[in-house]
Amino acid sequence: MKIQEIKSPGGIEAWLVEAHENPLLALKFSFEGGNAQDPAGKDGVANFLTAMLDEGAGDLTSSDFQEQMETLAMRMSYEDSRDAFYGNFETLTQNRDEAVKLLKLAITKPRFDADAVERIRSQLLANLVYADRSPDKVAAREWFATAFAGHVYARPSQGTEATVGAITSADLEAFRKRTFARSNLKVVAVGDISPEQLGKLLDDVFGDLPANPDLVPVPMTTPVAGTEKRITMDVPQSVAVFGLPAMARKDPDFMPAFVINHLVGGGGFASRLMEEVRERRGLAYSVYSYLQPFRHTSILMGSVATRADAINQSLDVIRAELKQVAEEGPKPEEFENAKKYLIGSYALRFDTNAKIASQLLGLLEDDFGPEYIENRNKMIEAITLDDAKRVAKRLLAPENLIITIVGQPATAAAASDKKG
Repeated sequence: MKIQEIKSPGGIEAWLVEAHENPLLALKFSFEGGNAQDPAGKDGVANFLTAMLDEGAGDLTSSDFQEQMETLAMRMSYEDSRDAFYGNFETLTQNRDEAVKLLKLAITKPRFDADAVERIRSQLLANLVYADRSPDKVAAREWFATAFAGHVYARPSQGTEATVGAITSADLEAFRKRTFARSNLKVVAVGDISPEQLGKLLDDVFGDLPANPDLVPVPMTTPVAGTEKRITMDVPQSVAVFGLPAMARKDPDFMPAFVINHLVGGGGFASRLMEEVRERRGLAYSVYSYLQPFRHTSILMGSVATRADAINQSLDVIRAELKQVAEEGPKPEEFENAKKYLIGSYALRFDTNAKIASQLLGLLEDDFGPEYIENRNKMIEAITLDDAKRVAKRLLAPENLIITIVGQPATAAAASDKKG
């Protein structure tokens, strides 16, 4: 896989992987900002915007726009994270020029017609009602509210009924104009396109955007460690979300932490938490953890779902495993198995154009160069058991766990079981 660093005639930079075997192009791009840029009292604006950019643009109403997308067999979608606003675009080569015109309209001239806004608003409000009834979603939302209290990361990324209900077309356009700019844009193209053709595409789609965004500064933050919150919900199973402060993506200890997390909770049935919580004790169907670096913080986060009367025991087992790995380090065999899996499975992230584009966009956002692809497995291979022990001690401090639990209190669940 050859990664070319492209600069358009207008000065827009991108990464390109040419693949001419099939007449397809996958384009993925991001604007730094994300829902951390939602104005105060307007939580959910970025998420609202993700659903509006294919709802009519330029002279095309929503139905006209959708009809043209279907005729061209193109795919276009948008999503937001705390730190970025993402676009996904796929087209056949024969339809590329016409598809690119629709992409440009969506980025630069969305309509935000009243009927489309209200229709999407109804869908988003329905999603919020569903989320409020989901213990997993409530636990995750409250985890961020607890861990990052006072920081923009604490705010609900999808908004609330009140904030989504108050968002206007003007709010959507204001967010677009503040965040869509050339200097905070990252682009990756994979597929049937030449460097010259890509340069023209970049200028056509993004060239009319302002040079710089108008972003509100977001301060660095660290989760408020050692806190616990319980929320009562009448559901069959309780859910706990747990997490810890972690290393930044560019921290030299990040890759050892990546290996540690895999053997602790990221490796499915091969992980310690799955073995101890599910297989050995039968306390839960699922338990897992993952490392999540953000632009302004980094966390190790996990979740477990089980009976209300078993949630405390499950968390005790999780704490005990974290403590043991922190104090003793991983066992040599599980450490080597984790490294082998992470090295061997890396190629599976690059088996389609869309996957390649997603992986490369992530590297661009983290300010890595194309050489990272070649060096990544070598970095994992070079991690020693002593490195792992040192980093485990730094990362896995059970006394720092931030935990949110959603479900019935154990006493209520026991009473309900007796009635049944």
